[in-house]
Amino acid sequence: MQYIYAYIEAFYTLTSEMAPFLLLGFLFAGILKVVVPPNLMSKYLGQNNTSSVINASLLGVPLPLCSCGVLPAGISLYKNGASKGSAVSFLISTPQTGVDSMLVTWSMLGLPFALLRPIVAFVTGVFGGLITNKIEKTEFKIQPEKQTIAKQKFSIKKILHYAFVEMITDIAKWLVIGLLIAALITVIVPDNFFTEYNLSGISGMLIILVVSIPLYICATSSVPIAAVLLLKGLSPGALLVFLMAGPATNAATITVIGKNLGKKTLIAYLSSLILGSLFFGLIIDNFLPFSWFSPLSMIASTHEHQLLPHWLIIFSTVLLTALLIYSFYTSLVIRIKRWKKTNTKPTNSLNMAELILNVEGMSCVKCKAKVEDGIGNMANINSAVADIENNTLKIYGSNLSADIIGKKITELGYEYNGQNND
Repeated sequence: MQYIYAYIEAFYTLTSEMAPFLLLGFLFAGILKVVVPPNLMSKYLGQNNTSSVINASLLGVPLPLCSCGVLPAGISLYKNGASKGSAVSFLISTPQTGVDSMLVTWSMLGLPFALLRPIVAFVTGVFGGLITNKIEKTEFKIQPEKQTIAKQKFSIKKILHYAFVEMITDIAKWLVIGLLIAALITVIVPDNFFTEYNLSGISGMLIILVVSIPLYICATSSVPIAAVLLLKGLSPGALLVFLMAGPATNAATITVIGKNLGKKTLIAYLSSLILGSLFFGLIIDNFLPFSWFSPLSMIASTHEHQLLPHWLIIFSTVLLTALLIYSFYTSLVIRIKRWKKTNTKPTNSLNMAELILNVEGMSCVKCKAKVEDGIGNMANINSAVADIENNTLKIYGSNLSADIIGKKITELGYEYNGQNND
């Protein structure tokens, strides 16, 4: 019973400490989404040169996209005219950080870490892009037609909807999982665990690197786990490796990049992340003051060092909890409706047509659900079933148009490759 109480207390403490900053980060993300024109990135990333790589990293750093969500965006950029170097720069820098994770990092790990994360993300993104351009010198890239930058209409409703509905829906599951894991580590892992077993420094970095690369974790939900690991004795340098490799890579990312951009590009992508994380980790451990990265006592015990008023923290915690519950509720309702729609309209009806399309960029269950929901809600479509292993989308309905559906697939951020006739 004592452990259960300690676990609940740790979970609440972690959630309350990050709630105000997380909500503020969501708001900034909503403003960024509405203000920045959607075709801005493609316009400035098309050249196989240093400036395009730098532009890609600059544009990617503040965007609140995780390693899974950035995949269709990055691949779409490449398919629409961006060079491989620009695409890799975007894919490396974007998932490592974002306006939301920067603010949460500040609240739980301190200002130095909050400032270092975007700097490291930018540098590693540029490095990876330049390396890719170097090894892909012979790449011939067909440039898209010139695009004009259309001004976005400023809408408070759109900002709030994206910030507190779409964004929270995207990360809700992984945010909660991250907090649950962090609370569990707080309770079961002894204090100074990493220093006692000599797992800090380069050894700790290599262990964290091996564990982090294949796993999926978003930039924001990695912060509470990182904060607890710091309290348990993990070195700041090894912690940075976790904050880089965890959000920027996972097994699905590696597979999709290798298939769409080639093995050489994949090697450049992984090499940049591995070498960059180890390099900056060693810099932090050996050349920067340890006092910059001391664990924040507010995470470990009382609230006496809180930067914000107690009432604001309580309000933010309640609001974030309500938004998360609403997100899970709406997701459940959508799943139930989709299940009813699929099961109440038999797919073997003589009046129902079947269409199988090739779709690239679907790398996880979230991608599958996004495509199925987006296509399934179109007119004349009874159901849509995505197969992420075979990169196909099976559609049942009447008066089906592959071109219209393909355009919708592209709008969702995935690549339409025509009909599957196998």
